[in-house]
Amino acid sequence: MQVYLDNSATTRPYDSVRDLMRQIEDENYGNPSSMHMIGVRAEKELRKAHEILSGILKVKEKEIVFTSGGTESDNLALIGCARANCRAGKHLITTKIEHPAVLETMKFLETEGYEVTYLDVDENGRVELSALKDALRKDTILVSIMHVNNEIGSLQDIAGLAEAVHAFDPAILFHTDAVQSFGKFAIHPKRMGIDLLSVSGHKIHGPKGIGFLYVDERVKIHPIIHGGGQQKGLRSGTENVAAIAGLAMAAKEIYDDLTSVTDRLYALKADFVRQLNAMDGVRVNAVQDPGRIRETAPHIVSASVEGIRAEVLLHALEDKEIFVSSGSACASNKPALSQTLQAIGVERNLLDSTIRFSFSTQTTKEELDYTADVMRQLLPMLRRYTRH
Repeated sequence: MQVYLDNSATTRPYDSVRDLMRQIEDENYGNPSSMHMIGVRAEKELRKAHEILSGILKVKEKEIVFTSGGTESDNLALIGCARANCRAGKHLITTKIEHPAVLETMKFLETEGYEVTYLDVDENGRVELSALKDALRKDTILVSIMHVNNEIGSLQDIAGLAEAVHAFDPAILFHTDAVQSFGKFAIHPKRMGIDLLSVSGHKIHGPKGIGFLYVDERVKIHPIIHGGGQQKGLRSGTENVAAIAGLAMAAKEIYDDLTSVTDRLYALKADFVRQLNAMDGVRVNAVQDPGRIRETAPHIVSASVEGIRAEVLLHALEDKEIFVSSGSACASNKPALSQTLQAIGVERNLLDSTIRFSFSTQTTKEELDYTADVMRQLLPMLRRYTRH
């Protein structure tokens, strides 16, 4: 049995997504800016994608800006808004557990003279509302807090945090990286107070290299890519029509049946967490109680395993055709220990002994039971051969 449990890194595209993309590349392959019929057909595919995604978020079609993925969406939101609003102030706020696409962009903005406050989180990876309120200042122009953490699955009260920010000053922009939450939760930016929201296609069974940024029409933002003026000048470059259509198709498939999708994932997660909790020397990070599982994302489980390095366990599982990760795929090639795990207080001896299991709509109970059985067999053997 092959078990793929690295869906927070990427997902297998739906068959319907691949079929649609192939059809578009064969038939509607024109440049959507062209005036002839093939270009017009391509432009219709763009309009349909705008309609689907804006309908899911309950926003205006013109507020959806297509990008190359979550990283570009985060960069556009942070750099574009910081530069456009710098006269009002140069103070930014984020958290210590953000994706590198946000943290590295914040570091870049520091080199341009911006000041960044990095908020701590509690042991469950959640931002304290009081800490956010204390960090807000008269010169704060932007707050960026991710909805779901990609390593441990912690879930933020985005609506409550955004409300506190806008109560302090309605002009402060609130951005959320929703790469790991879009397709798992109903997200309505207007109702939740979200001014900008980042999404990636390949996390929801869509294609790689495509995403979008929701930008409220009131937001003042500068482009970071200049050229032919596509997408009202905010993101120049010929649109990847097939990928955009594939992203919209994947989103529609998930959101047409969202409640049953999330209920099923939460049931799988609760059962899997119970099995991990019963194993000697295994600790589930963030919320450990299966009864509180809905305080977290439905598809991510982070577990620290005493006495076994993550890389060793990862490859031992791979030998059994089980594929997991040791953390964020975007940071796994870096030698530094996880900033997220350090932020939630994981003991130093466990920082290099933590693996991530992440599910998708295609994950089955049989696959998770098999994974748990293999873990129970492997752990005693691997500890026996671990050097102390």
